[in-house]
Amino acid sequence: MSAIQSFEDLEAYQKCRAFRIFIFENILPLILQKKEFSLADQIKRAARSVTNNIAEGYGRYHYRDNYKFCSNARGSLCETLEHAICAADEKIIPPTLLAEVRASYAPASNILNGYMAYLAKTASTKVPNNK
Repeated sequence: MSAIQSFEDLEAYQKCRAFRIFIFENILPLILQKKEFSLADQIKRAARSVTNNIAEGYGRYHYRDNYKFCSNARGSLCETLEHAICAADEKIIPPTLLAEVRASYAPASNILNGYMAYLAKTASTKVPNNK
């Protein structure tokens, strides 16, 4: 395993980025075809927010701040999935595509949860320097 030099090296970021790209390439065009512009805007914002929050949290250089932003990212990840569910409920995307969204969501969610567990554990074991 190589050293983490940037948020782009985080596996959580990479999996969530893959999820965002999947949404943009496969779901967004179908929503736009149906002229559901408000849903398109909502799903775009939610999907972007996932990786934006991971990047911002990493840039805080503090475990607890990073955890909080990852928590926001996890919320946006769930929100993006919910928008895809709405799209399926409204017959904008087929059920098979929703299954693919869920298949892309699962590894992103799992690795993000693992990264958050690492951050929580690390934050609780770090003792402030009293110098």
